[in-house]
Amino acid sequence: MTELETETPTPGGDEKELKLWSTLLHLSLLAGLIIPLGGLIVPIVIYILKKDELPGLEPHWHVVINWIISALIYAAISFILMIVLIGIFMLWALGLLCLVFPIIGAIKANDGEVWKYPLSIEFFGKNT
Repeated sequence: MTELETETPTPGGDEKELKLWSTLLHLSLLAGLIIPLGGLIVPIVIYILKKDELPGLEPHWHVVINWIISALIYAAISFILMIVLIGIFMLWALGLLCLVFPIIGAIKANDGEVWKYPLSIEFFGKNT
């Protein structure tokens, strides 16, 4: 192999890496099931480490951080509504959504798509 061949990256190599890290970014929300606050800390760490290498990770980061903030708001509202008992059902539904949405987002990210989580309030970026 010549020197030129070893320095040239393979076509689609960055795209493959972007798909991998965007998938991991979505799945990192599930880290909170194993480690307390892991679903908050792990996505932040992944984004900080990879944002310069993979600029295409930014839209996925916006989707994930918007969902984290939205879920915290929905959880606070659900806790307040526990006085009326409907909050219990809302917390159960939110827990289910916090399990399902990252999995769907990871599948879509692995296909190269940016999937905006339904019910997510848009605080950062344009997610479409």
